[in-house]
Amino acid sequence: MEFKDLDPLLHNELRLKIMAALDSLDDADFVYLKSVTKATSGNISVQLTKLEEAGYIKVSKTGEGRGSHTICRITSRGIQALKDYQRTLMQYFSKS
Repeated sequence: MEFKDLDPLLHNELRLKIMAALDSLDDADFVYLKSVTKATSGNISVQLTKLEEAGYIKVSKTGEGRGSHTICRITSRGIQALKDYQRTLMQYFSKS
């Protein structure tokens, strides 16, 4: 049996939590993602940037400074990457 490589971008606990949360929603704001992941603002911000740079999520911001609002949405590329990650991980545990 040969093991396929897992997507290193998704093979990170916080990024995987973010993607899983977004996969079940149309979109989510920064405060919600921070709450469900229990991450610090700085850490989640860095991870959102990495996911956005990979094309896995789309981040939009309204307003400026303390009045800004950040909304995140998973992209079709992100949905496919998450499905591929799940499928590959499940193959690690198959008996074939």
